[in-house]
Amino acid sequence: MQVTETLNEGLKRKLSVTIPAADLNTRLDAKLQELKGQANIKGFRPGKVPTAHLKKVYGRSAMSEVMTDAINSTVSETLDERKERAAAQPKVDLPQDQTIINDVLDGKSDLAFEVEYEVLPPVALMDFNGIKLSKPVIEVTDEEVDAEVKRVFNQNRGFTNKGDEGVVENGDYLGLSFVGKIDGEAFEGGTSDHAHLTVGSGEFIPGFEEQLIGAKKGETREVKVTFPADYQNKELAGKDATFEVNVLHVDGPNDGELDDDFAKRLGLEDVAGLRKAVRDQMENALASMGRQHMKRQVLDALDDGHKFDVPAQLVEAEFNTIWQRVEHEIQSHGRSFEDEGTTEEEAREQYRRIAERRVRLGLVVAEIGNTTDVQVTDEEHQQALIAEVRRFQGQEQQVYDYYRKNPTALASLRAPIFENKVVDHIISLGEVTDQPMSRDELAKLIEAGEEDVPEEHHH
Repeated sequence: MQVTETLNEGLKRKLSVTIPAADLNTRLDAKLQELKGQANIKGFRPGKVPTAHLKKVYGRSAMSEVMTDAINSTVSETLDERKERAAAQPKVDLPQDQTIINDVLDGKSDLAFEVEYEVLPPVALMDFNGIKLSKPVIEVTDEEVDAEVKRVFNQNRGFTNKGDEGVVENGDYLGLSFVGKIDGEAFEGGTSDHAHLTVGSGEFIPGFEEQLIGAKKGETREVKVTFPADYQNKELAGKDATFEVNVLHVDGPNDGELDDDFAKRLGLEDVAGLRKAVRDQMENALASMGRQHMKRQVLDALDDGHKFDVPAQLVEAEFNTIWQRVEHEIQSHGRSFEDEGTTEEEAREQYRRIAERRVRLGLVVAEIGNTTDVQVTDEEHQQALIAEVRRFQGQEQQVYDYYRKNPTALASLRAPIFENKVVDHIISLGEVTDQPMSRDELAKLIEAGEEDVPEEHHH
């Protein structure tokens, strides 16, 4: 075997490889010996077919398999010898001339081909000790617990339909259809065929719910509101809107008290148990949000601390994945890039940067995991599978079977666990400062962090 390097530029490599005909013929003889025991040819007893006859019958197709195996093992051995890891499957260019290929298949010629690939870059890790991180600290107040307990009570005490003569009162549970317009134009997310609302819950934007009080079932009302200046959707923030609302049904709350009997109906011992369950749930949700914010800080620090070229193939593959989703979002909402305040060219540029960040972070996270011996246990992998299956109620068996039959998909469930363990390791080495804040402030921080990254990377 002869290997000559013809390109070594950045991460790109190109090799010219020759496998001598003698090597291929040796491999072919071994293959034919293997076939000898299995071949079922008329006029010969099994295992007694002469090699020359086998070569005549199977020679070409066997040599074709031998060629494929020889190419794969040669490429793999060559990379091992060069101590290189290919970023993706190396590209093999075989001779195009059929006469040359025929001579190789007939065992008369050496097999010469080109191999192109990109290597994974060496990753020199930054020092993680003392990375400065801020940990959001949010106190759940008694007032917030009271409000949430009241919401749970209002939601679970049950409602009874008030019938065709039903009139909307505070505390009623409504079915609504509506069309929202700004300057006479319907806007995205402002239309619903059947939405539900508990009047007085504050679920809809300020002023909306109050304007429905006194409406009858079947009545259509014009509701005028102004979106809050800090509304999450920046395009709607601060704008005046008009909703044409149709009341589909009016359900009045059932009588009942927020007492121990009510708590027992929810499977809890008493009101104190209900309050504790509500507080725990709120604290867990905030802890999860806080962790998301800290993870973002860690990934930003890793991005800042590692600057190296990444394989173009991996960036291209990551970009294509993101871009498909972006185009799907744009098309399914009937939008254009101009509607989003950008151009397709600018959007491509932005998402290519995101793709590069994801690939670089993926390589850094993998390297940290390797050097600190981070492992995902089989039990953790199994728990991730169960959690994934549970997300698809009613389709659990199909989802489970899909993962069982697709090892790549199953392996992909390990990646987020691995990444989270690496993040935890870095947090444990960091200099963490408590940062008291409100729930709204934390929500805004998370939202600001997500603006430039549609769904953080998964490797």
